[in-house]
Amino acid sequence: MRIAALETSTDWCSVALWMNGEIAALEQRAGQRHAELALPMLQQLLANSGFRVGALDAVAFGAGPGSFTGLRIACGIAQGLAMARGLPVLGVSTLEAMAEESGASRVVACLDARMREVYYACLERAGGAWRVAIPPCCIPPAAAEAPPGSGWIGCGSGFAVYPEALGHVAARVLPQVHPSAIAVARLAAPRLARGEGVDAASAAPFYLRDKVAMTIEERDAR
Repeated sequence: MRIAALETSTDWCSVALWMNGEIAALEQRAGQRHAELALPMLQQLLANSGFRVGALDAVAFGAGPGSFTGLRIACGIAQGLAMARGLPVLGVSTLEAMAEESGASRVVACLDARMREVYYACLERAGGAWRVAIPPCCIPPAAAEAPPGSGWIGCGSGFAVYPEALGHVAARVLPQVHPSAIAVARLAAPRLARGEGVDAASAAPFYLRDKVAMTIEERDAR
């Protein structure tokens, strides 16, 4: 089973190739250059691994929440690769991918959503999969609800931007943890094995929030 994975929801651009349980990956901080970097990086990874695109069984991407532009880039590339070859596409939650990347078993995943809000969810590993303790939401950081129990690890850029407002939700914080294509591939593989995945034309990002920016009046009010 071979899966190409892309993750461009944050400042990082990463691609990965799952090959029957083995993973190869490339990653770099992209800023606003995801559209320029993602496809060439994936092509380089495939070449390094000795595989053609036609050998893939599926394409996975970080579906969101995250940067609106970044999510569209990853989804568009996944659709383009899959559509011409009739491959299934698997969209993977970026917050779940961040939990997977952390290596922890109880994760408060929190990404800076701009506009003084965060994308927030709490996930707990149970039986080899992730269980949602607090569903994904887009909220002001001060409104974040602490998860039940102890031993929760805070991960993501939200903790770097709003450390004081989020100080009550986690025992320890790893703000540098971000969603990666490796994590996307790991999460997509068992789903593909179960027969999941959608037609390329049906793949879509999960924005969680519809607004891209505040109005002038909203900025002034804050």
